Amino acid sequence: MTVKTFAKYFFIIVLTSLLISCGTTKTQNPVTKTNFMLDTIIRITAYGDNASEAIDRVFDRINDIQKKMTASGDDSEVIEINRKAGKDFQKVSPDTFYVIKKGIYYSESSRGRFDITIGPLVKLWGIGTDKARVPSPEEIKSALRHVNYKNVVVNENENSVMLSKPGMALDLGAIAKGYAADEAARILKASGIKSAVVDLGGNIYVIGRKPDDSPWKIGIQNPFEPRGNTFATVDVTDKTLVTSGVYERYFIKNGKRYHHILDTSTGYPVDNGLVSVTIISDSSIDADALSTAVFALGLKDGMKYVEKMPDVEAAFVTGDRWIYTSSGIGQYGFKITNKSFKLEKLDE
Repeated sequence: MTVKTFAKYFFIIVLTSLLISCGTTKTQNPVTKTNFMLDTIIRITAYGDNASEAIDRVFDRINDIQKKMTASGDDSEVIEINRKAGKDFQKVSPDTFYVIKKGIYYSESSRGRFDITIGPLVKLWGIGTDKARVPSPEEIKSALRHVNYKNVVVNENENSVMLSKPGMALDLGAIAKGYAADEAARILKASGIKSAVVDLGGNIYVIGRKPDDSPWKIGIQNPFEPRGNTFATVDVTDKTLVTSGVYERYFIKNGKRYHHILDTSTGYPVDNGLVSVTIISDSSIDADALSTAVFALGLKDGMKYVEKMPDVEAAFVTGDRWIYTSSGIGQYGFKITNKSFKLEKLDE
């Protein structure tokens, strides 16, 4: 499996040609605000007379989600669930209950390659923190015994959740940021915003079209270069893009790189030849979970998984700079912009 913390996507996807000057009227001038939440930099750009106030409401909502769902710190609904593991149910908000149920769905559909109970492994490795280290095989084996989404029990009537085995721990880092992006888009649309881009540290959600009525052009981060370098672009309207990759959060020990996407079958970082997977869909919570699940499944199984999903497309990048895309990605004008990458066809 693979689960990331909230910083998973830190600027993995780069917006290109984001702000287009289309005139001088008030509604055509963008408002851009940034904040640091969910362990990442959040940048929102919106057009409209009340764009500033709408963005502020988005930040308030994201802060609310963070307080409920973080797995680090002293207190949250998720932390309380983890504290009561093997003991009792914890009543949670509709927000947290919804995200956990979504997490269970993707844990099941990916056959555990995505698993919201990966908390013990995430904590053990500490990747992305000053405590990152290579655990011993014994420690990994012990942590793996506590990773099993089938032991998450939900009570629909009470909106409560319980981990049935002591030592278990939820980590919603691979899905909660997608939910926050969806909520951000919902609030902006409800505020009358018809053109905007939400970037939650690489979870991109574009609303409407640019003020000049053209699609938003999104550049996909080159996984072999510093942030801001892209290898391809897509043209999208009212879509979300999420990328999962091995290159943003990692540490190097004895010359070996250990990245944050962990394999629930081995307890070690996923090692299947992929360096990034980008998902395009209508829902960011789905794209967030899918980017991890698909990456962990690997190229062939991941592609099969995507092709079964309605209105979902994907681009896979391997360590040798080969690109494999799902069958419908052409509708978004997918274009390779870096000649060192080559588009390949997946063998049947």
